[in-house]
Amino acid sequence: MSDATSTSVSTHILDTSLGRPAAEVGVQLFVRRGDGQAEWAAHGASKTDADGRCKDFPALPEGTTHVRLVFETEPYFAKQHSTNPRSQREAAEQQDAPRVRDSAPGSFFPEVTIVFAVDPGEHYHVPLLLNPFGYSVYRGS
Repeated sequence: MSDATSTSVSTHILDTSLGRPAAEVGVQLFVRRGDGQAEWAAHGASKTDADGRCKDFPALPEGTTHVRLVFETEPYFAKQHSTNPRSQREAAEQQDAPRVRDSAPGSFFPEVTIVFAVDPGEHYHVPLLLNPFGYSVYRGS
């Protein structure tokens, strides 16, 4: 993580279709400085642990104003489909999406990208609530 005066980011993912953490999801962290017109710079990458958490991102560089997290969800859902097709099928049947989407083992969202503004010296925990056909995020604590 980081010291008390730096700006830091952590995240975790809960697979709401299964009611458990999403492990081994790749997450990339990008930073941008200034008024939002600057280029994005790669700043770190991680994978969620068994508890669905990424706690090992480096502290953000001084002057960072925006952060982008990119969650690589397609490989996670492909693995879930191949190792536990019944649970995924049951979860999919509860969704309002058309039935034709059940034939593909992938994900409707191959990745989830979240962008948020940051202030110096704060910690930002950004949880992702994920299922095969939707997601939600919020600023946690």
